[in-house]
Formats: sequence, C-alpha cells, structure tokens
Amino acid sequence: MKKANEVKVGDTFSLQKTCTKYMPIIYAGAGGDFNPIHIDPEFGKLVGLGGNILQGLGTYYFACQTCVDWVGNPKALKRLKVRFANPVRPGDTVTVTGKITEVEGKRIKADLVAKNQAGVEVLNSSFAIFELE
Repeated sequence: MKKANEVKVGDTFSLQKTCTKYMPIIYAGAGGDFNPIHIDPEFGKLVGLGGNILQGLGTYYFACQTCVDWVGNPKALKRLKVRFANPVRPGDTVTVTGKITEVEGKRIKADLVAKNQAGVEVLNSSFAIFELE
C-alpha cells in the first residue's frame, strides 16, 4: 500500500490493458448497455465507426484499475474523472499513464492520459485524487 511520504510530484505510474473481442459483450451484460455500436461489428461499420467499440465504462475501468494497482488500496482512490477522447476497439491495447501533479499532505493528485497502440489518446483531461496514509 502506497504511503503519502513515498510520493512526490513528477512520479509516474502506468498499466497496459488489451480490449478483447468479448469485452464489449461482457460490459453489455454487466452494465445493460446493449447498444448495437458496442456488440455488433457490422452495425458499427454501418454507422461509420469501422466496427464495434467498447463502452465508456470499459475504458473507465482501464483508468480505475491503473490507479488502484498503483496505490494498492481501492479505498485510497477518492475521485476519478475521465474525458473520453476517442473510442477503444476490440484488439486495441491501451496504456494508461498517471503523473503526480500535486502532493498536499495525504492528498495526492495525478493527471491521467490513456493512449492506444497507435498513440491515439482515448482518455485525456483526466485525473485521480487519492488520500494516502
């Protein structure tokens, strides 16, 4: 578990996750979002997306998992704000990177960005707030 006195401005952390072809279907069942753009590749092509795309909840999960893995305690993650910049597609490998921008006692802020394997941002203007011991 990360301690506040171990963290300094400029520290970074990251995690890489791959969107499997089944993730949009799994998230459809979990979240009830059965919009055809998520579960039907042909429909996704028909509407100009080039295929189906992962629900925002799935991309949010990538950011959340990155933060929780770094801090080592889910209770320490107090706020997570993301801005969806581009869709994630089955087969994409997403790297979420956090950079510590503020350390005020036990309160830590990290700016987050997520990019796919082509370097395209899928999350930007995002941040996490932690409260550490």
